[in-house]
Amino acid sequence: MSRDGDARSLEAARELREAAAALVTRHAAAEDVLRRRAAALEADLRRLQGSLAGLDPSTVDKVEEDLGRAKVAITDSDVASFLPSKRNGKFLMKFIGPVNVRVARKEDRLKIKDEYNNYRAWLLFLYTSFALRENVLIVNGSDIRPWWIYHHYLAMVMTLVSLTWEIKGQPDCSSKQKGVQLFLRWAIMQGIAMHLQNRYQRQRLRTRIALGKAKRMDVVAGETAGVEGQLLLLYPVLFVLQVVVCGILLVVMAVGNFVNATETLILKLRFKAKMKRAKSRQDHPHQN
Repeated sequence: MSRDGDARSLEAARELREAAAALVTRHAAAEDVLRRRAAALEADLRRLQGSLAGLDPSTVDKVEEDLGRAKVAITDSDVASFLPSKRNGKFLMKFIGPVNVRVARKEDRLKIKDEYNNYRAWLLFLYTSFALRENVLIVNGSDIRPWWIYHHYLAMVMTLVSLTWEIKGQPDCSSKQKGVQLFLRWAIMQGIAMHLQNRYQRQRLRTRIALGKAKRMDVVAGETAGVEGQLLLLYPVLFVLQVVVCGILLVVMAVGNFVNATETLILKLRFKAKMKRAKSRQDHPHQN
């Protein structure tokens, strides 16, 4: 009786496996068809968008509005998952490799966006996670200005550099000294120090292995040969250039924030003007 039950279970497992394989095959074929249709439609929209210059100025706004609605209909729905995906940027490639982070369902993409908006964490971890999530959002079709990602890259570097600021001296800057002290107490994990230390130790270990003084499984001891040049480079970065580097990064971020905020305001004003013109045409359809 047990043997018959085992045979039936084995047969049921085989049938389930074959049914699952057939379903996956049909799903892949249907997905390929939808992907080709979505790509063709996107190409048609780009072609029509490029031909607006030759239209009558009185109809350009209406055609542009219709094209915008059509674009939103495919990019802000489940159709977006069938559009050609953007490649993972260098940041994503460095941290997670060539992993496909494209999300198929619209609800899941919106969850990523909601999670990104609600995400708050420690200073260094915050900027790193923001940059990672923004790259994932871009791959999934979110319209994020590239500057904000570069802004978080710079903020990450600034945070790492500021961890090594010296707090003694400058008696007239008591507020700054107190702030730096609190910041250093709060920022326990000194990312830049860990990175430089890891790089330094790897160089020392390679030197010892090359000299035959250590095995591949040994840890770093007291050998310092071959790293003097690296120390000459790292010392000013750690103890001399912190204020200069952070000052430059702050200026770059301030300029970038101002430029992008201004561009956003200009785009909003243009959109409002376009909506007013469209509403005016609806209120006076027989004008002109």
